[in-house]
Amino acid sequence: MTKISFNNPKEVGPTNGWSQVVSVDGPQKILYLSGQVSVNAKGELIGPGDLEAQTRQTYSNILTVLKSEGASFADVVKMNTYTTQPEKVELIRKVRREFIKDGNFPAATLVGVTALASPAWLVEVEAVAVLK
Repeated sequence: MTKISFNNPKEVGPTNGWSQVVSVDGPQKILYLSGQVSVNAKGELIGPGDLEAQTRQTYSNILTVLKSEGASFADVVKMNTYTTQPEKVELIRKVRREFIKDGNFPAATLVGVTALASPAWLVEVEAVAVLK
């Protein structure tokens, strides 16, 4: 039997009409993480105008959500990155390497966008993880 659960860790920003992570427990546990952005647990923007600082906070939020489900970046199989500054892809990759150190990077897509849900956000990352 498959069990689906919805989780909103209090250590990341508040939600409004979505879950931070949906867990599907069947033969394997699969996590679908909503797009994470550069906000702290109080919903405050971290790194206004600074793509590197925003990317680092975003990846920190992803790690927090993964840990809330007993997972890590080693379990991530797919990531989608949306940014208003696609020309700075190397900066985003640099920060990603701080969190994914073993070189086993997930399948990934980076999309340049004209805007995200908040004009202050420069990057948003969503992920899928499969627990081993």
